[in-house]
Amino acid sequence: MIVSKEGVLEAVRILPSEQNTLFESLINKLDDYPELKVMLHDLLFIGKEVPYVVGLHSVEMALMFGFVKKSNNNIVIANRIFETLLYNLFLASPSMQQKPIYDKALRDKNQFVCDGYLDMQRVLEKFVIHFNDLYGDKQQSFLEEEGRRYFLLYLRPIINGSGNYCIETQTRSMEHTDVIVDYHGEQFIIELKLWRGNAYQERGEKQLLNYLEYYHLDIGYMLSFNFNKKKQIDIRELQIGNKLLIEAVV
Repeated sequence: MIVSKEGVLEAVRILPSEQNTLFESLINKLDDYPELKVMLHDLLFIGKEVPYVVGLHSVEMALMFGFVKKSNNNIVIANRIFETLLYNLFLASPSMQQKPIYDKALRDKNQFVCDGYLDMQRVLEKFVIHFNDLYGDKQQSFLEEEGRRYFLLYLRPIINGSGNYCIETQTRSMEHTDVIVDYHGEQFIIELKLWRGNAYQERGEKQLLNYLEYYHLDIGYMLSFNFNKKKQIDIRELQIGNKLLIEAVV
């Protein structure tokens, strides 16, 4: 049997939303072992590198229950299905859905889709406005830990039921994460990063261009979280060859 790319993406979208005994068992384990839940949260949302350490209880539990696997002496989420399940679980928690940024997404979501097509540039524009209004006066430590998680929280109700997102494992770090969104067969690549100056920004642009080439896309998106008090919050378009980059700074 030949499995198409579209079929795999559809399975990733559908399976985590279905009830089954395996998922129920995994979810119960998070309630039974709070330290395991904290570790998985940090691994997914903060990009914290978690080394494999023999005897470390949270790591051993994650391996035993099948949440993670070993890779280059670190642990990573075992597969894309479990990763999507965990993201959805964390973002759907009552504490997260009470965040004002989630309420903004619910109010905004109908304005992002026209004739079945998702306007990702409009998503970034509205997120920048809301995030700055709600959290612009917060401490840098808050923004570093919460910024990317809040973007995913904002994105989820917009694509819920019609699309899906995933995180590129090799780019998930404390400073850099690439999100790939699939919506009605159309793909979007959004690079989420911490602002570290113009040189770092240019490296990010080159990496995003490489991803666009790999996925055969012409438009890419970059969302930078800048903690400079003199920063300019805006969205600009940057044409590089035959590729268009939509860059947002918050």
